[in-house]
Amino acid sequence: MSSLFEAAAHCLIACEIEEKLRLTQQTAQAWVDGLLSLDCQDKPESIGEPGHPAKPILVVPDQVPKRGLGTKAGLCALVHAMAHIEFNAINLAWDAVYRFRDLPESYYSDWILVAKEEAYHFQLLRTRLNELGTDYGEFTAHNGLWDMAKRTAHDPMVRMALVPRVLEARGLDVTPGIINRLRQIGDEKTVAVLEIILRDEVGHVAIGSRWFKYFCQQRALDSEQTFRELISQYFTRQMYGPFDYAARQKAGFTVTELEALECMGVSLEHSAKPPPNRSE
Repeated sequence: MSSLFEAAAHCLIACEIEEKLRLTQQTAQAWVDGLLSLDCQDKPESIGEPGHPAKPILVVPDQVPKRGLGTKAGLCALVHAMAHIEFNAINLAWDAVYRFRDLPESYYSDWILVAKEEAYHFQLLRTRLNELGTDYGEFTAHNGLWDMAKRTAHDPMVRMALVPRVLEARGLDVTPGIINRLRQIGDEKTVAVLEIILRDEVGHVAIGSRWFKYFCQQRALDSEQTFRELISQYFTRQMYGPFDYAARQKAGFTVTELEALECMGVSLEHSAKPPPNRSE
């Protein structure tokens, strides 16, 4: 049997889009077929940059142009941004498999499934980009998701708390609004894609919730308190609502956690506002 960790590393470092998608499908099937083992003598290498194509050009988040949905260019930019999130999510899922060792088989099954579904989401969005006359890589993008992967590479509990339950969970809050706006402009094709993604992402965040709580239980930690502490440590002045309570509860959030997010969001939003102009 080949090692799952070696196979995951190949998926992670693949640069060409078609190769990453092919290896993701191939590795997921090999795991289901029982052809990959959890035996590995080598420790994971320090986290670096994952494999990605030469384009899109990556810039800091503030340098990504903001475009409205009133133009075709704006729609293309939106679909491209979401495709980039899904491409990053493939790498994040494979890194969760590769990096964290000696865990239950179900952990690896969960994150292999996530990798496979994220690849499917990327393909749906790329097809939509092609229908709109463009392709993935034609717009600039940022690397915020992977930056957090680097910051959480030391601890699977921290990774589970902050990547699926904070960054990826944001999609549960904002995607319904994007769907409504797309419906208003009559773009039912993109709506159909986003509805599939939203459905699956609830399950992905739920996987993050389940394993975060597993690690907390293993360490005799209170999961709600630990979640609040990690957010305070890693997301100063970056948490904003509104939060979709129904979707997040389906994804494993407790009411107490959601109320804590609301309080932090209001506090941080207010602190981010400039002081009033007293001369007015």
